[in-house]
Amino acid sequence: MDLTYTEEEEAFRAGLRAWLSRALPQLPPKPDPLDWPGRRAYDTAWQRMLYDAGYAGLHWPEAAGGRGATPTQHLIYLEETEKAGAPYVGANFVGLLHAGPTIAAEGTPGQRARWLPPVLRGDEIWCQGFSEPDAGSDLAALRTRAVRDGDDYVVTGSKIWTSHAEVADWCELLVRTDPDAPKHRGITWLALPMDAPGITVRPLRTLAGSAEFAEVFLDEVRVPVANRVGAENDGWRVTMVTLSFERGTAFVGEVVACRRTLAALAKTAKANGSWDDSAVRRQLGVLNAEFTALWRFTQWNVSEAQRGGGVPGVGGSVFKLRYSHARQELFDTAARVLGPDALDLDRDLTLDRLSSLSYTIAAGTSQIQRNIVAERILGLPKGR
Repeated sequence: MDLTYTEEEEAFRAGLRAWLSRALPQLPPKPDPLDWPGRRAYDTAWQRMLYDAGYAGLHWPEAAGGRGATPTQHLIYLEETEKAGAPYVGANFVGLLHAGPTIAAEGTPGQRARWLPPVLRGDEIWCQGFSEPDAGSDLAALRTRAVRDGDDYVVTGSKIWTSHAEVADWCELLVRTDPDAPKHRGITWLALPMDAPGITVRPLRTLAGSAEFAEVFLDEVRVPVANRVGAENDGWRVTMVTLSFERGTAFVGEVVACRRTLAALAKTAKANGSWDDSAVRRQLGVLNAEFTALWRFTQWNVSEAQRGGGVPGVGGSVFKLRYSHARQELFDTAARVLGPDALDLDRDLTLDRLSSLSYTIAAGTSQIQRNIVAERILGLPKGR
């Protein structure tokens, strides 16, 4: 893999930097982290700015409304926006990073025309309705039932850890349409309008005090059959496409953020004297090597996705497995450097440390990722 940049790529970087220098000062102050309606407005306004400037869905195929950028241009975009302190996707996370790409890969022309432009413009927010209270890490054990009734499915059940449900317009929803089929079959992927009658949303508060997750209860909610992405009972395969985006490319911007955090942490260590501790210096060096390697692996994964038609491969599970643990190690080290200040909940590093605890669970637990790596990459037999 060629890691040097062409003149065209450097020109893209320069143009992006120039635009960021003009656009970022126009942003209003960030809303309170607990104000999700305010955060939605802030995040969607930024998304509209990206859209108007031609940077929305940069790496999406042109047929899906994107710019069809190369993997290298996509990585340059992630690197430069993070270095400039530009807003993260925030409430646009599900729509931009996995629901939208899934519809682009698996949806009909009509579905792509209906759902993708509003995602790119920031007009509509999506949430993810995959996990269920009684299924644990076994996504295929879901019980939410969808019964066909004419041109609708009638959906009854519940979801948990539904990201951004309280401000979402749509939900990527997994339902069981054939209860008699083996559990990995009989699943269907639906686009659920969040204003449909029969939906109840109850926010869940995290350790950090935020409420970006929710329980969602569905009581005979009618969803048009036209909202089905993929064939009935083929939802597990479609879901694997969704999860490949979530694990393979959705976290790449955060690697850059972690490298910036690491650099800031080294400066703090030198300022407060903890740099004199050889164990601290050694751990910072190890983390620097970890995140440098993860960034190179990210480049490889994105290039592989491009060669595979835009869908990331199982290498995303290797990345996600190591990244989630490296992130926890980074913020454990931050606590050691900060000392008593690590207990200050007003510090971003403290909140990030609490957030990092979820990364070995979110987007598939580390145990699930190890199974995927063992079975699909190493070819080991399934465990009994």
